[in-house]
Amino acid sequence: MPLPPVPRRVKIGDAAAFAGTTPRAIRHYHAIGLLAEPERGGDDRRRYGYDDMIRLLWIRRMAEAGISLEDIRAGFEGAAGIGQSLARLEEALASKAAVLEAQRAAVQRLREAGSPLGLLSPRVAGRLCGLPPGALRPTDLDTLLVTERVFGPLGAAVQADRFLVLAAHPGLRAEEDRLAEAESALDDTVSPDDPRIEDLAVRRCAHETALAAAIEDSGLDEALDDLLDGCGERAGEGEEALAAMSPPAAVGTMPYDFSPARLRYEERVLELLHPV
Repeated sequence: MPLPPVPRRVKIGDAAAFAGTTPRAIRHYHAIGLLAEPERGGDDRRRYGYDDMIRLLWIRRMAEAGISLEDIRAGFEGAAGIGQSLARLEEALASKAAVLEAQRAAVQRLREAGSPLGLLSPRVAGRLCGLPPGALRPTDLDTLLVTERVFGPLGAAVQADRFLVLAAHPGLRAEEDRLAEAESALDDTVSPDDPRIEDLAVRRCAHETALAAAIEDSGLDEALDDLLDGCGERAGEGEEALAAMSPPAAVGTMPYDFSPARLRYEERVLELLHPV
């Protein structure tokens, strides 16, 4: 069977098509000295031979591997330090792979949870995944999201016990709802000296004490101790790393639409829970 006509040299468009690139990219390779300018034909157009095509194919393979054009050129020139560049590239690719794996795991958790709970860290989602539908409210998820941002996954895992107890104790859940409604009423029309603030703060402290007792009675605190004991071994396992920010900095940049009365109430609750 006779061979088809084999050209000795081809135009830039044919060279680009064969190498899987574009004429514009090839012209850029010429401009930066990565690919030598080839001979031109009688029509003053570039003509590419076998050696040009081989070089172009290697350029494309290395570029597809993520190697920068500058490092490709250094490699062709035998410059020292190319190994270090490749090591940095490998580290960068490993980091990207870790990010992609974390994203895949988050999507999987979201599908399994069927709610935004799956977007929280595995420590938190795993601790709450057994709750019946509707037991965890949107506002609860909002609170966990903020806590995880301020105190990290372990801080949110500690707080998760609160919502486990509220789901298991209707009376505590009802009191939590009553307190939340009363707290939301502390708007700008209420004076910071209003005596209702003290009464409400006392109720909140009593409620928090009852919640703590329920957590202890349920054994959740022991399970939490096991989680904390093993946190060093499992640190970062399947969890997205939160950007470093100290709790004071995080609190200082998270806006709350608190009135002066609500701020005084929050201060009084802290004073009663943690007396000097």
